[in-house]
Amino acid sequence: MRVWLATVMTNEIVPGRNVQVTDFHRLQQYLKSSLMKEVPSIGPGRIIRRRQDGSLEYLRDDLTIEEPLEIRIGGKPLATTMRTPGHDDELAVGFLVSEAILHDRNEIEKASIDSDNKVIIDLADGVKLKLNSAQRFGTISSSCGLCGKTSIDAIRQSFPAIESTNVRIDIETLLSLPEKLREAQGDFARTGGIHAAGIFDSSGELKIVREDIGRHNAVDKVIGRAFLDKLLPLNRHVLLVSGRASFEIVQKALAAGVPIVAAVSAPSTLAADFARESNQTLIGFLRPPSFNIYSHIERVILEER
Repeated sequence: MRVWLATVMTNEIVPGRNVQVTDFHRLQQYLKSSLMKEVPSIGPGRIIRRRQDGSLEYLRDDLTIEEPLEIRIGGKPLATTMRTPGHDDELAVGFLVSEAILHDRNEIEKASIDSDNKVIIDLADGVKLKLNSAQRFGTISSSCGLCGKTSIDAIRQSFPAIESTNVRIDIETLLSLPEKLREAQGDFARTGGIHAAGIFDSSGELKIVREDIGRHNAVDKVIGRAFLDKLLPLNRHVLLVSGRASFEIVQKALAAGVPIVAAVSAPSTLAADFARESNQTLIGFLRPPSFNIYSHIERVILEER
């Protein structure tokens, strides 16, 4: 006669000989303390790490928080995006700008952050927005991008190409940007799992930096901040992102009027094609002392000074 018993997870881990008992399976929670931000973007986790010598150790580990954010216009839900909490009003506004829903700062009366993972955008009196079927609704993941020919065609119609300007950046300044962005990434240093976007002027001064688990969210946050401060169009600035340059990253830069987009990793073919059509300079693999230029090389001063 066999008796089957339910599997029970022990509250202790015993690493073999020379027994050392470690309390591990406690409830993992995102804790708020006086040492954390009012809206924390990092939560504590607990892990077992196997070291090079084969031994096991129990550690506390910092994890990037990912939670849903519902974006509302007035009382109407528009979209839900997965994001890292913090600067949620900027994220919502930047999203609406990059979707060609908002065009002018005066269209917004206020942006309110609800404690229940909601941002409510109240429009100014008399402002009515027209939404079309090509604009995104529903839930947007932290790695999501625009998909589909209809959406891409709509984006090309919504934002004009960058007008020719005399903004240029020299090699020395360009190569200095990744380190400046890295120094401003406090959460990345702790977690290794969060992206950053930075807006620089043509002299290399960092104006706005934001972090998020999603690259496109980080870009929305910097654009949203600039929009709220009435700085758009950013037609004499550089956008630098810490990851890849996807089509959506380049498109969002176009919505903000940014002429130069740089990334520390690779662009996609669609991003490069879109940048060429939109008169944007696209730079990839910006890893000093090297980089690649994929479009409109005329904005980079290649001669050494």
